[in-house]
Amino acid sequence: MSEPVRSTRFDLAPDHVLHRIQGAALVVGGLGIIGCVIGIFAAREAFFHAYIVSYMFFLGLGLGSMALLMLQYITGGAWGAVIRRILESATRTLPLMAVLFLPIAFGLTHLYEWARPDEVAHDAALQHKALYLNVPFFLGRAVFYFVAWITTAYFLNRWSLQQDAAADPRLTRRLEMLSRGGLLLYALTISFATMDWGMSLEPHWFSTIYGVIFMGGQGLSTFAFVIPMAALLADRPPFSRIITPTQFHDLGKLMLAFVMLWAYFAFSQYLIIWSGNLPEEIPFYLARTRGGWEWVGIVLMVVHFVLPFLVLLSRDLKRHARAVSIVALALIGARFVDLFWMLRPAVAPEGFAIHWLDPTVAAAIGGIWLWLYVSQLKTRPVLPLNDPAIPREA
Repeated sequence: MSEPVRSTRFDLAPDHVLHRIQGAALVVGGLGIIGCVIGIFAAREAFFHAYIVSYMFFLGLGLGSMALLMLQYITGGAWGAVIRRILESATRTLPLMAVLFLPIAFGLTHLYEWARPDEVAHDAALQHKALYLNVPFFLGRAVFYFVAWITTAYFLNRWSLQQDAAADPRLTRRLEMLSRGGLLLYALTISFATMDWGMSLEPHWFSTIYGVIFMGGQGLSTFAFVIPMAALLADRPPFSRIITPTQFHDLGKLMLAFVMLWAYFAFSQYLIIWSGNLPEEIPFYLARTRGGWEWVGIVLMVVHFVLPFLVLLSRDLKRHARAVSIVALALIGARFVDLFWMLRPAVAPEGFAIHWLDPTVAAAIGGIWLWLYVSQLKTRPVLPLNDPAIPREA
């Protein structure tokens, strides 16, 4: 039997595609920031409407990575050990997302009806919810969420790196115990955070499954991001000696599972609201099935579920890194459209429209996020050492 891989440094060649991706991301992010500065003065409302969508999308990549990382520590398996450093790099972008929350904090009155005192003064329902939906408590909760997320990610990364230096079973046990509590903390905080930042855009509406839909979407977004990244890394040793069609097959199956999970959650919410037919609940879907939004919903059903479901049933496709990566990239686009469909009608009920700030803000946040992500990826070994879940070399 051959020995486990002991040298896992990923020495990027000067011509590696990740260097070009990182450089392009920085340029796109810089140009996007310039556009955002212009947009703040030229179309302030549209800027904040675009910002909340892009922010929630890229935040979801970091949080979804943290959740999958903890899930792998609890369940084990080579699928997660192979992509562990890809996931860890995404969790280290959470401090950036904490900083990028500041525009939302300063733009509360542009986004949230409950943050405008004149609106609250004439609305009995908002007055009733004011004990929870008020600016100081909202910001305090946001601070708590980020402290919890960043602290959890910090110890996940720290103990994982310490595990490289010594095969100490206590570290493995510590990571497992942290993940058990961390997953529960993630479920609670993301439920309240999505309620605060997403659902309260429509303060008269509520859904008990709203946070669960976001959790499923974040898991799907993460798999859709991880698979192309793993494919990019697979052209250099030691990653090329470890990741095989079997690992891509496993990742593809898990992505398919999250495609079905997201569809189940989304349909469950629709079915519950449709069957209840309550005046407090149906405005959510009425706004998203009129004024052009109904076509976005149809596209989502096809691109976000039907086509990926049918394509990912193929075993051969899931074992082919490039083919499954193309499907994953399409799903990343579908995930962004889904968030756009969920959040934008809440702040722009006049009908479907795309403002020039929508792609501009996405370029700004996405470019800076991707640049930081690649920077973090290059600072650690590409594979964890001393982990029994890492497959042995052929």
